[in-house]
Amino acid sequence: MSSEPYGRVLTGSPDALKRSYDQWAAQPVDLARLSTEVGPDDRLQATLRESVSVSGPGTFFGNEFRTLTFEPSTREGWWFERSDQKEDLPIRISVYNVWTTVRNIVLRSGSPHNYVRMVEHIIALRLGMLLDNVVIRLDSGDPPLFDRGSLDLVEAVDRAGRAPLPQPAPVVTVAEPVSVLGPHGSFLSFLPREDGRPLLDIDCAIDFPTAIGRQRIQFTLTREQFRYGAMARTNTTLSMYAYCKTLGKIWADIRNLGYTRHNILVAGRRTYWNEAKMLHEGKSLEAAWHRAALDLVAAIALIHTGRFVGSVLSYKAGHALDVHMVRQLYRHDLLVPFQKNSNHE
Repeated sequence: MSSEPYGRVLTGSPDALKRSYDQWAAQPVDLARLSTEVGPDDRLQATLRESVSVSGPGTFFGNEFRTLTFEPSTREGWWFERSDQKEDLPIRISVYNVWTTVRNIVLRSGSPHNYVRMVEHIIALRLGMLLDNVVIRLDSGDPPLFDRGSLDLVEAVDRAGRAPLPQPAPVVTVAEPVSVLGPHGSFLSFLPREDGRPLLDIDCAIDFPTAIGRQRIQFTLTREQFRYGAMARTNTTLSMYAYCKTLGKIWADIRNLGYTRHNILVAGRRTYWNEAKMLHEGKSLEAAWHRAALDLVAAIALIHTGRFVGSVLSYKAGHALDVHMVRQLYRHDLLVPFQKNSNHE
């Protein structure tokens, strides 16, 4: 076991990771919302009280209307079930079913036609709303896109209601501190929880060569914090947005994108080209919240063994490194049952 705070380096150069870790540690924290409170029913598995549907324009086919239906389930885990792929089995939300991480996370099971794209904005609710058993029905692999990040989904789940189940929720953590290094100095560290509380703390720093710049937030993942973070839209550069609206229309996969100036954050080199939201002391932290509460939490939700607790440090990381880290946890058999401190029962 490494004596460094980021622990054993699973992939990448330990020397390079130490340099990145020092850069991350030196970056100022813009906002800290850490907590030690555990909800009274958070130790039990939960599903929904009733079914609920939410609709919007397609993410990749913006001229189509798409609907997601969240349903209660007693079957353990989260599952996508496509009504247009009746010969295929449901897709379990698990790192074992990740097909690709190019630009977004795509899950697939069985047939190449049985997939769901950009699942991160949906499956983050598994941990963010502490829902263990859910079936999501949809009629295509193209989920809807919303003007308020994933807040429409959070509000739909709130309307359906959360129903605790009698059995305790399986909770896992890492056996030791571990890290992976990615390109351009990015890294992820997963650390065990030191105080014996079944909580997940996230410390996320980003550094973009646009108006987004350097942002760093710290928070404990609770339902309240997740509701706030869920309103964060994905972001793109002004040049990419302009390309999608002009030359990119040559290509069908870009021409039909449902992106607008309302449902994404457009960042130029020195300024935003639409309204940047989630201001804190005059600085927008929308990009950091999206990265942490939606993208990163979604990847952690791919740990199907149970709810992950501990601490996660993220520096300049993205979908590919997120999923790589979760794969490494399984490959090295690093996930272990979380041992609760008796003082916090």
